[in-house]
Amino acid sequence: MSIQSKSALFDTGQITVRVSFYSYFKDLTGCSSITETALAGMTLRDLFEKLTTRFPRLGSMRKSTLMAVGVDYQPPTYVLKADDEIALFPPVQGG
Repeated sequence: MSIQSKSALFDTGQITVRVSFYSYFKDLTGCSSITETALAGMTLRDLFEKLTTRFPRLGSMRKSTLMAVGVDYQPPTYVLKADDEIALFPPVQGG
């Protein structure tokens, strides 16, 4: 992204984050990752709600989705930062 386009995002109070989908979330969304624009101050919960408008099939996974930023799990109240790398995936089950 050019310096000019980065400053345009800053001026509008928007940030860019990268969202990766794992396991059958890839099937629900039809892709493995996207770049998403978010408003400054948005939380992971807000982002997930925004994603459910784009990918309605994710909505049914609202209560069980695991969310990580970088390599750490984060609560839905985590406030997004510019260039965060977010991972969304279903609960892990083992046997």
